[in-house]
Amino acid sequence: MPDESGDVRLTAWVRGRVQGVGFRWWTRARALELGLAGWARNTDDGRVEVVAEGPRQACVKLLEALRGCDTPGRVDGVVERWSEARGSLAGFVER
Repeated sequence: MPDESGDVRLTAWVRGRVQGVGFRWWTRARALELGLAGWARNTDDGRVEVVAEGPRQACVKLLEALRGCDTPGRVDGVVERWSEARGSLAGFVER
């Protein structure tokens, strides 16, 4: 896990019924509420890939939300990867 005090990058792959149900829009809204930068995009295999940068605690809260019961559609699982923030992201967009 990268430095606890600085910014981190969370990459999460969400599987389930997450395309065509407003999942990326919902993820963007949660990320902006938490002050995170990044993006969410559909992948060819039916998952949604989420990349978020910001304070570690905010990224943890986003990850908890992605795994929570209030998401649109149905989440069957989330795989996460943590890395150092690159600082190249601004805003949060749906791709």
